[in-house]
Amino acid sequence: MLASYALADESTPTSAIRVLVVDDHDLFRTGLASYLGKQPGIEVVAQASGGRTGVRLAIELRPDVVLMDLRMPDLEGFEATRAILKARPATRVMALSVAADDADVETALHAGACAFVVKDSPVDDVVAAVRAAASGSTWLSPRAADAVLGRMRRTDLEGDASPDTLEPLSARERDVLRLIARGLENAEIGQELGISPRTAKNHVSRILAKLGLPNRIQAAIYAVRNELD
Repeated sequence: MLASYALADESTPTSAIRVLVVDDHDLFRTGLASYLGKQPGIEVVAQASGGRTGVRLAIELRPDVVLMDLRMPDLEGFEATRAILKARPATRVMALSVAADDADVETALHAGACAFVVKDSPVDDVVAAVRAAASGSTWLSPRAADAVLGRMRRTDLEGDASPDTLEPLSARERDVLRLIARGLENAEIGQELGISPRTAKNHVSRILAKLGLPNRIQAAIYAVRNELD
Protein backbone atom coordinates (compact mmCIF):
# COMPACT_ATOMS: atom_id res chain seq x y z
CA MET A 1 0.00 0.00 0.00
CA LEU A 2 1.32 3.41 -0.91
CA ALA A 3 1.60 5.81 2.00
CA SER A 4 -0.54 8.92 1.80
CA TYR A 5 -1.12 12.00 3.89
CA ALA A 6 -3.29 15.08 4.08
CA LEU A 7 -2.11 18.40 5.46
CA ALA A 8 -4.34 20.62 7.56
CA ASP A 9 -5.57 24.03 6.46
CA GLU A 10 -2.83 26.60 7.11
CA SER A 11 -5.41 28.91 8.70
CA THR A 12 -5.76 26.61 11.73
CA PRO A 13 -4.61 28.40 14.92
CA THR A 14 -1.04 27.49 15.85
CA SER A 15 -1.72 27.67 19.59
CA ALA A 16 -3.64 24.39 19.47
CA ILE A 17 -2.21 20.96 20.27
CA ARG A 18 -0.73 19.89 16.93
CA VAL A 19 -1.55 16.26 16.14
CA LEU A 20 -0.39 13.79 13.48
CA VAL A 21 -2.51 10.65 12.93
CA VAL A 22 -0.69 7.61 11.49
CA ASP A 23 -2.80 4.56 10.62
CA ASP A 24 -3.07 2.40 7.49
CA HIS A 25 -6.84 1.87 7.89
CA ASP A 26 -8.27 4.76 5.91
CA LEU A 27 -11.74 4.79 7.45
CA PHE A 28 -10.47 4.70 11.02
CA ARG A 29 -7.72 7.26 10.39
CA THR A 30 -9.88 9.80 8.58
CA GLY A 31 -12.73 9.41 11.05
CA LEU A 32 -10.47 9.88 14.05
CA ALA A 33 -8.67 12.81 12.45
CA SER A 34 -11.97 14.48 11.60
CA TYR A 35 -13.27 14.08 15.15
CA LEU A 36 -10.05 15.30 16.76
CA GLY A 37 -9.95 18.29 14.42
CA LYS A 38 -13.34 19.42 15.67
CA GLN A 39 -12.24 19.49 19.30
CA PRO A 40 -11.33 22.87 20.81
CA GLY A 41 -7.61 23.37 21.16
CA ILE A 42 -6.64 20.49 18.86
CA GLU A 43 -5.27 20.88 15.31
CA VAL A 44 -4.71 17.83 13.11
CA VAL A 45 -1.71 18.93 11.05
CA ALA A 46 -1.53 15.78 8.91
CA GLN A 47 -2.54 12.18 8.36
CA ALA A 48 -0.30 9.35 7.18
CA SER A 49 -1.28 5.87 6.02
CA GLY A 50 2.18 4.38 6.52
CA GLY A 51 4.89 4.30 9.15
CA ARG A 52 7.66 5.69 6.96
CA THR A 53 5.56 8.64 5.87
CA GLY A 54 4.53 9.14 9.48
CA VAL A 55 8.16 9.40 10.55
CA ARG A 56 8.95 11.87 7.76
CA LEU A 57 5.95 14.07 8.56
CA ALA A 58 6.67 13.98 12.30
CA ILE A 59 10.18 15.27 11.63
CA GLU A 60 9.07 17.87 9.07
CA LEU A 61 5.91 19.19 10.77
CA ARG A 62 6.97 18.84 14.42
CA PRO A 63 3.57 17.89 15.88
CA ASP A 64 3.11 17.91 19.63
CA VAL A 65 1.41 14.50 19.63
CA VAL A 66 1.58 11.58 17.18
CA LEU A 67 -1.13 8.90 17.25
CA MET A 68 0.69 5.82 15.98
CA ASP A 69 -0.90 2.58 14.80
CA LEU A 70 1.28 -0.33 15.87
CA ARG A 71 0.57 -2.62 12.90
CA MET A 72 1.39 -1.25 9.47
CA PRO A 73 2.79 -3.05 6.42
CA ASP A 74 5.71 -0.79 5.56
CA LEU A 75 7.09 0.06 9.02
CA GLU A 76 5.54 -1.10 12.26
CA GLY A 77 4.55 1.48 14.83
CA PHE A 78 7.18 0.36 17.33
CA GLU A 79 10.00 1.14 14.90
CA ALA A 80 8.33 4.35 13.71
CA THR A 81 8.01 5.49 17.32
CA ARG A 82 11.71 4.90 17.97
CA ALA A 83 12.65 6.76 14.79
CA ILE A 84 10.48 9.76 15.63
CA LEU A 85 11.76 10.04 19.18
CA LYS A 86 15.36 9.65 18.09
CA ALA A 87 14.95 12.61 15.74
CA ARG A 88 12.61 14.66 17.92
CA PRO A 89 12.70 13.53 21.60
CA ALA A 90 10.16 16.16 22.66
CA THR A 91 7.41 14.61 20.51
CA ARG A 92 4.76 12.70 22.44
CA VAL A 93 3.76 9.42 20.76
CA MET A 94 0.52 7.60 21.56
CA ALA A 95 0.32 3.94 20.54
CA LEU A 96 -2.92 2.75 18.90
CA SER A 97 -3.84 -0.93 18.70
CA VAL A 98 -6.86 -3.18 18.21
CA ALA A 99 -5.81 -5.16 21.29
CA ALA A 100 -3.76 -4.69 24.44
CA ASP A 101 -1.76 -7.87 24.80
CA ASP A 102 1.18 -7.85 27.19
CA ALA A 103 3.93 -7.94 24.58
CA ASP A 104 2.55 -5.05 22.50
CA VAL A 105 2.02 -2.80 25.51
CA GLU A 106 5.49 -3.51 26.86
CA THR A 107 7.18 -3.04 23.47
CA ALA A 108 5.32 0.23 22.81
CA LEU A 109 6.31 1.67 26.18
CA HIS A 110 9.93 0.59 25.79
CA ALA A 111 9.92 2.24 22.35
CA GLY A 112 9.04 5.48 24.14
CA ALA A 113 5.26 5.77 23.72
CA CYS A 114 3.67 7.86 26.46
CA ALA A 115 0.23 6.33 26.00
CA PHE A 116 -1.42 3.11 24.83
CA VAL A 117 -4.98 3.42 23.54
CA VAL A 118 -7.10 0.51 22.35
CA LYS A 119 -8.97 1.40 19.17
CA ASP A 120 -12.41 0.53 20.51
CA SER A 121 -11.97 2.99 23.41
CA PRO A 122 -14.62 5.73 23.66
CA VAL A 123 -13.55 8.53 21.36
CA ASP A 124 -13.72 11.03 24.22
CA ASP A 125 -11.08 8.92 25.99
CA VAL A 126 -8.83 9.30 22.95
CA VAL A 127 -9.29 13.08 23.12
CA ALA A 128 -8.47 13.02 26.84
CA ALA A 129 -5.37 10.93 26.10
CA VAL A 130 -4.21 13.45 23.49
CA ARG A 131 -4.59 16.30 25.97
CA ALA A 132 -2.81 14.30 28.67
CA ALA A 133 0.06 13.48 26.31
CA ALA A 134 0.43 17.11 25.28
CA SER A 135 0.57 18.17 28.92
CA GLY A 136 3.37 15.72 29.68
CA SER A 137 1.25 13.05 31.33
CA THR A 138 0.75 9.40 30.42
CA TRP A 139 -2.37 7.46 29.54
CA LEU A 140 -3.25 3.76 29.42
CA SER A 141 -6.54 2.27 28.29
CA PRO A 142 -7.93 0.07 31.09
CA ARG A 143 -7.05 -3.12 29.22
CA ALA A 144 -3.53 -1.85 28.60
CA ALA A 145 -3.15 -1.01 32.30
CA ASP A 146 -4.31 -4.53 33.18
CA ALA A 147 -1.75 -5.96 30.77
CA VAL A 148 1.07 -3.91 32.31
CA LEU A 149 0.18 -4.85 35.87
CA GLY A 150 -0.43 -8.48 34.93
CA ARG A 151 2.97 -8.72 33.27
CA MET A 152 4.62 -7.10 36.27
CA ARG A 153 2.98 -9.50 38.73
CA ARG A 154 3.92 -12.56 36.67
CA THR A 155 7.50 -11.38 36.34
CA ASP A 156 7.75 -10.87 40.09
CA LEU A 157 6.24 -14.28 40.84
CA GLU A 158 8.69 -15.96 38.45
CA GLY A 159 11.59 -14.25 40.18
CA ASP A 160 12.74 -12.51 37.01
CA ALA A 161 12.20 -8.95 38.14
CA SER A 162 15.33 -6.84 38.05
CA PRO A 163 16.43 -5.68 41.50
CA ASP A 164 15.09 -2.16 42.11
CA THR A 165 16.49 0.40 44.47
CA LEU A 166 15.24 3.73 45.74
CA GLU A 167 18.65 4.81 46.99
CA PRO A 168 19.27 7.40 44.22
CA LEU A 169 16.10 9.29 45.16
CA SER A 170 15.76 12.01 47.75
CA ALA A 171 12.91 11.92 50.26
CA ARG A 172 11.01 14.50 48.21
CA GLU A 173 11.50 12.51 45.01
CA ARG A 174 10.16 9.41 46.74
CA ASP A 175 7.06 11.40 47.70
CA VAL A 176 6.65 12.46 44.07
CA LEU A 177 7.15 8.89 42.84
CA ARG A 178 4.47 7.69 45.25
CA LEU A 179 2.02 10.23 43.78
CA ILE A 180 2.96 9.24 40.22
CA ALA A 181 1.97 5.68 41.13
CA ARG A 182 -1.40 7.04 42.26
CA GLY A 183 -1.93 8.52 38.80
CA LEU A 184 -1.57 12.18 39.73
CA GLU A 185 -0.48 14.71 37.10
CA ASN A 186 2.12 17.43 37.74
CA ALA A 187 -0.38 20.06 38.84
CA GLU A 188 -2.02 17.60 41.25
CA ILE A 189 1.35 16.51 42.61
CA GLY A 190 2.23 20.16 43.18
CA GLN A 191 -1.02 20.78 45.01
CA GLU A 192 -0.56 17.67 47.15
CA LEU A 193 3.01 18.60 48.14
CA GLY A 194 2.62 22.38 48.26
CA ILE A 195 4.98 23.02 45.35
CA SER A 196 4.50 24.56 41.91
CA PRO A 197 3.60 22.38 38.89
CA ARG A 198 6.94 23.35 37.32
CA THR A 199 8.82 22.14 40.39
CA ALA A 200 6.80 18.93 40.32
CA LYS A 201 7.68 18.49 36.64
CA ASN A 202 11.37 18.98 37.45
CA HIS A 203 11.16 16.35 40.18
CA VAL A 204 9.55 13.90 37.74
CA SER A 205 12.28 14.53 35.17
CA ARG A 206 14.99 13.90 37.76
CA ILE A 207 13.29 10.72 38.95
CA LEU A 208 13.15 9.32 35.41
CA ALA A 209 16.79 10.26 34.81
CA LYS A 210 18.06 8.79 38.10
CA LEU A 211 16.16 5.52 37.67
CA GLY A 212 16.84 5.23 33.92
CA LEU A 213 13.14 5.00 33.09
CA PRO A 214 11.58 6.16 29.79
CA ASN A 215 8.26 7.50 31.07
CA ARG A 216 5.84 7.93 33.97
CA ILE A 217 4.17 4.58 33.36
CA GLN A 218 7.43 2.76 34.00
CA ALA A 219 7.96 4.99 37.04
CA ALA A 220 4.56 3.96 38.40
CA ILE A 221 5.45 0.29 37.91
CA TYR A 222 8.76 0.89 39.67
CA ALA A 223 6.91 2.47 42.58
CA VAL A 224 4.52 -0.49 42.86
CA ARG A 225 7.43 -2.93 42.90
CA ASN A 226 8.96 -0.96 45.74
CA GLU A 227 5.63 -0.78 47.61
CA LEU A 228 5.41 3.01 47.33
CA ASP A 229 1.81 3.01 46.08
